[in-house]
Amino acid sequence: MPLALLALAVGAFGLGTTEFVMMGLLPDVADDLHISIPAAGHLVSAYALGVVIGAPLLAALTARLPRRRVLISLMALFVAGNALSALAPGYDSLLAARFLSGLPHGAFFGVGAVVATGLVAPERKARSVSLMFMGLTVANIAGVPVATLMGQHLGWRATFLGVSLIGVAAMAAVFFLIHPTHAPAPASGLRGEITALRSLPVWLALATTVVGFGALFSAYSYITPMLTGAAGYAGSDVTLLLALFGVGATIGNLVGGRLADHAMRGTLFGGLASMVAVLLLFPVLMRTEWGAALAVVLLGVAAFVTGSPLQLMVMERASAGPSLASSANQAAFNLANAGGAWIGGVALAAGFGVTSPAIAGAALAVLGLGVASVAYAVDRRQDALPTGHVRVVASHVPAPAEAVHS
Repeated sequence: MPLALLALAVGAFGLGTTEFVMMGLLPDVADDLHISIPAAGHLVSAYALGVVIGAPLLAALTARLPRRRVLISLMALFVAGNALSALAPGYDSLLAARFLSGLPHGAFFGVGAVVATGLVAPERKARSVSLMFMGLTVANIAGVPVATLMGQHLGWRATFLGVSLIGVAAMAAVFFLIHPTHAPAPASGLRGEITALRSLPVWLALATTVVGFGALFSAYSYITPMLTGAAGYAGSDVTLLLALFGVGATIGNLVGGRLADHAMRGTLFGGLASMVAVLLLFPVLMRTEWGAALAVVLLGVAAFVTGSPLQLMVMERASAGPSLASSANQAAFNLANAGGAWIGGVALAAGFGVTSPAIAGAALAVLGLGVASVAYAVDRRQDALPTGHVRVVASHVPAPAEAVHS
């Protein structure tokens, strides 16, 4: 695998760290800015909103630019957003800075995935995407815990300054490790990108991402009350257990990338089926501490096995202009985050028990299998349609001379 993939992984590490670290810093930020915890929670939502809006918007605005320059520019925007977060004088300005920080997230992953697949042979495309995503999963193991500790001991502003430095390192890595010829301007331009996004298979692939990863976030959003309320862990143990989730996610990401290069659809269906099984086992596994730890790792593995296949499926269905669709898939991941958390919360509020969000997640994973099956059927039909359609038309259209005489 080319060293240039390291540059993309460094950027993904920074993006993953700043996305998830706010969850651990909410009490510190709330105390410092004299706001409530729910109000501080809006800072998480502001970042997610920035991702959803910024992913397709920035991918469209930069559709004609060389992708290497786009990646550096997106990281520069990321650095600016985190620096402004560190310097924000109050809640409103911090809210705006978090939104700004989220804008480049989806576009960087989307454009980066296209660049990554262009660096390797066709039979290693999924593996290249998984290596870039590894920066995101490793952020959950090392980046988020370290950044959280930094915020707790040096102040939350120091955390965002530190994340800004990761962004600067990513800019330098992209500049020095990715050659301009490996990330040129797209040949299709904006019109080609939009045309590719109009395809039904692309939208079915995006829907699979929303529903499939919604299953993950339905359970993961409420993992802390499950670990403390059902398994009996102390609140101080949760950080370590979340790092175990990152270990599982890293394993699943690497395994999924390798398997998807051999059988993309099979890996996707296997990952979704594994999520159904793991989430259904949550009520049983959460009865003991060792079972709960195993459940957290298995959830990470099962969920992230599907990451690379989903990203690659969207890109292949939009092969004429993949950057915009690839970035839209990152917006789909964040819609899954919001939607899954809402559905899990509904199950919890309904009084079905502390592990009920996992059962709701299992239902979403089953629905994801259904959407993926429809997408597979449509793909098979469209792959067979052009040849058959041409033959039928040719057999009924008269020659020009015959048409004139008739």
